[in-house]
Amino acid sequence: MNTLKNLRVGTMALVMLLVCGGMLPWVASDSYAAKKMASKDCLDCHTKFEAKYFSMKNLHTIVKEKKCEGCHLRHGRVPKLLLKKDGNQICLDCHAPAKVGLNRKFVHVPLKSGKCSGCHNPHGSQAPAMLMAEGNDVCYSCHKKQAFEKKFVHEVLRKGGCKTCHSAHSSDERYLLTKAEPALCLGCHDKSSSAFTKAHGGYPVEGKVCTGCHNPHTSNQPKLLKQSVHNPVATQGCDGCHAAANSAAPFSVTQKGSALCLQCHEMPALTAGGTVQHAPFKSGECLSCHNPHTSEYAKLMSQDGNKLCYGCHKAKAETMAYKHAPMGDAKGCLSCHRPHAAAFKGLVNKKGADLCNECHANTKDALKSKTVHEPFKGGDCQSCHNPHGSNFTAMAVDRVDKLCYSCHSDSETNFKKTYTHKPVVGGECLSCHKGHASAEAKLLKAAGPKLCSTCHEKMMTAETGGTNHDPFKGGECMTCHDAHASNAAGMLVKPQVQVCAGCHEPYKGLKEAVSTHKPFTEGNCSMCHNPHKAKLKNLLVTQGPGLCYTCHKDIEAKMTKEKPHNPAQQDCLNCHKPHYAGNAKLLASKVGATCDQCHDASKAPFVKAHIGIEASVMNCMDCHDPHASKDPKFFKSSVHAPFASRACEECHIVPKP
Repeated sequence: MNTLKNLRVGTMALVMLLVCGGMLPWVASDSYAAKKMASKDCLDCHTKFEAKYFSMKNLHTIVKEKKCEGCHLRHGRVPKLLLKKDGNQICLDCHAPAKVGLNRKFVHVPLKSGKCSGCHNPHGSQAPAMLMAEGNDVCYSCHKKQAFEKKFVHEVLRKGGCKTCHSAHSSDERYLLTKAEPALCLGCHDKSSSAFTKAHGGYPVEGKVCTGCHNPHTSNQPKLLKQSVHNPVATQGCDGCHAAANSAAPFSVTQKGSALCLQCHEMPALTAGGTVQHAPFKSGECLSCHNPHTSEYAKLMSQDGNKLCYGCHKAKAETMAYKHAPMGDAKGCLSCHRPHAAAFKGLVNKKGADLCNECHANTKDALKSKTVHEPFKGGDCQSCHNPHGSNFTAMAVDRVDKLCYSCHSDSETNFKKTYTHKPVVGGECLSCHKGHASAEAKLLKAAGPKLCSTCHEKMMTAETGGTNHDPFKGGECMTCHDAHASNAAGMLVKPQVQVCAGCHEPYKGLKEAVSTHKPFTEGNCSMCHNPHKAKLKNLLVTQGPGLCYTCHKDIEAKMTKEKPHNPAQQDCLNCHKPHYAGNAKLLASKVGATCDQCHDASKAPFVKAHIGIEASVMNCMDCHDPHASKDPKFFKSSVHAPFASRACEECHIVPKP
């Protein structure tokens, strides 16, 4: 064995030597060297990229040097942009954070949020600094251009562009200004010139913030004054409010608080007869809402529209699923409220529903209805609705059911029962009731069956050619059911047996009964009868023995496997009573009398078969199965041997004929 093994090993070694030896010349050959895999340059595939960027004025150094892998990972044939790092981090590897200004107090949002490519093209551009566009156009990609092109445009913006006053990346001044105000403005506007002095009425404004009165970019007013200009400012009548320009304190005011304003603005005109005053107005704090010189907003307001009100009433600024329409229109809060004073609480000039009815005139017509909701009748809209907005349908102050329970407190307890109507569970009171008024009692949307059919349409359709329960046919749903909740199955007003007994008298004679049907005694009438409609007589849910088989499965199996007794096969009620009986097993008559309906005991075959014994002294079911049997004569499955062989005389004295 060892000799054979050594031979095999030697042979394999020789073969490997020959193979390797034969490969050496091929490996060393020039043809193999030529077949080596050559690495492709990125631009060998990205030819469109090369054509687009390499002709541009400004090319990113790393692109010019074709060092694509400085930023990108190789991706082969899979067309994916695979950057080595996310966001600005890839830029900051070369451009130091301090150099681009990330350490300054105010940083341009695109730079701060990691979006250098929002302004710069990372590969190349015709614009300087590889910007996405030239001049102001790169700024207008975010800042709407029309906001900077009104009737009068700041000359420095027109000629020098945004970068004249603003830094592109960051600054230690607000709005990325290159210098703080007023030093920035005074770099162009000579404070010592007569034109400057005249324009400002001789007041030493050079130490003040210029943008308090002027828009630094554009305006529809001369001298770039803001949109809304106080008349003394427009007419250079500064001394109407301030001390003289040459006084020791030229900017001091001649009166304090609202007394200064009331020199020109008369109180009766401001209050317009209102006795309830806005808190800032009452305390003379005019400047809490108005700017004294100029403003970009109407009536010298310090903020636009509702934003001014939200400064104090912060809760009203919250986003709501259902917001009152006036809150979003041009007038906003002033659609319902007065700014200075009004006749009623909440600074409204009309009380309760009178204010609401200015817009909701159609809703007011509901007051003519037969049934009117008390809060609606009293004009108390806010007891149910939030006049500003809400996260609930119809601007309700709470979920509808909780809102209703705030007045109907007893209902909340009454509706917590074993079986609750689905709309009640979901808090959908308005599925059945109207909120303001209705032509029906209890504010119902419709009368009787019409209301129920909105959900139960198919079930509410009467059975043509069949039987319809009288209350069902008459649309009297509430005769049997509770509309909200019940502890009885089917949301019945009482346990089923009591509901049925209200009209039917099934218990007459029950005390004398020998046997009773279990569903009947347990009050489960609907096991056999449909309470609404049926194709069958007596509202039975199904026909013949099939109804009984739903419970008596053993008899059904026997009837299927064995020879069925004809009366039992036709209808159980041929022999049995459905509710209770004066005989055992719900039999309508005694056993013999029941069998006598079909079997004549006086005939010879019967007499012979029963060896002359009188039928009246026998119990047929002692020997026969009344439903089914394997035996032709319906004998029971277990039979005494002499009886089975018809040898009655072995035990009985058979009378001679």
